[in-house]
Amino acid sequence: MKKLSIGILGTRGIPNHYGGFEQFAQYLSAGLVKRGHQVSVYNSSLHPYQEKTWEGVQLIHCTDAEHKLGTVGQFIYDLNCIQDARKRSFDVLLHLGYTSDSIWHRRWPRQMVHVVNMDGMEWMRSKYNKLTQKFLRKAESWAAHHADVLVADSVKIREHIRERYNKDAVFIPYGGEVFTQPDPAVPATCGLEAGNYYMLMARMEPENNIEMIIKGYLASGQNIPLYIIGNATNQYGRKLSEKYIHPGIRFAGAIFDPMVLNNLRYYARSYFHGHSVGGTNPSLLEAMASSADIAAHDNVFNRAVLGAHARYFRNPEELAALMRQPLEPAQRAAFIAQNLEKIRNEYSQDKIIGAYESLMLQACALPVQVSTPRLSIAG
Repeated sequence: MKKLSIGILGTRGIPNHYGGFEQFAQYLSAGLVKRGHQVSVYNSSLHPYQEKTWEGVQLIHCTDAEHKLGTVGQFIYDLNCIQDARKRSFDVLLHLGYTSDSIWHRRWPRQMVHVVNMDGMEWMRSKYNKLTQKFLRKAESWAAHHADVLVADSVKIREHIRERYNKDAVFIPYGGEVFTQPDPAVPATCGLEAGNYYMLMARMEPENNIEMIIKGYLASGQNIPLYIIGNATNQYGRKLSEKYIHPGIRFAGAIFDPMVLNNLRYYARSYFHGHSVGGTNPSLLEAMASSADIAAHDNVFNRAVLGAHARYFRNPEELAALMRQPLEPAQRAAFIAQNLEKIRNEYSQDKIIGAYESLMLQACALPVQVSTPRLSIAG
């Protein structure tokens, strides 16, 4: 089997210190290295890990001025990564997302295959104003028309790409790994009692419905903590933490240690997943893999993953009702068992890594052309 040289850009880098795409880049890059491929991941110059390699993955550090320039800095960072890639001889350049990348499509290196993971429908995010949403639609169009291969992490996003751009995308979701090392001492290190707290983990953004979950918790009258994991230093996070000062609501900040996170999910009475925009969310798969009892925001993306093996809410009142009436132990155990089976059979990391490997090998078997998309695959 041919061994590939693969570059991965579009994240702040690995090991993960930020979010879902970084977590995905971490396990995908390491998995591809174990299969014999040469993999490089672009890392922000602001990343706390400044070594040249991680788990056999080459790290390319590029200048990132986001801390000085804000959103503009993201565009410059992506350009810096693309400019560096032009000097290299990757067989495949995997773009994770398009938001601040596809604007530079004319600078994408011509001699390599471009695979773009289309992420969620970014223009739907309520945090963006109308002008930004219009730009994001345009950026999505650039990515759809200039990539050689499109990847959709959910069937719904694949359908959107087909309907809007008449393009086929390969459906490859994110992956998870069943957690098998529970330790009841871990919640105690966070000031929690195993089985006696609620949990949610999300970026502090309106479409993740964190405020809805907080309101539901307050309306429920529960006397156990609601433990909220996520960096609350952005504007929205500060707004929530300043507005909801309550002895039961604990803003824990960002936590990236997988062993801590897995144990916190495992021992939570219930795990609340409020994400409403995007596809197959990595943090949802990790909650399933951690044997969490999940209550999720009711939308097509979450139902596509969880099906009938979770409870759903659309507003604070419905969530409060779920808290007041927990699942019977047998039904709770059945939901957890079904979700673990999905992780093993549908969303295992090894299966996802294999799907990306097969896709890249197939793409590299085709001749490279510059002006038009080079590969169209129906998943």
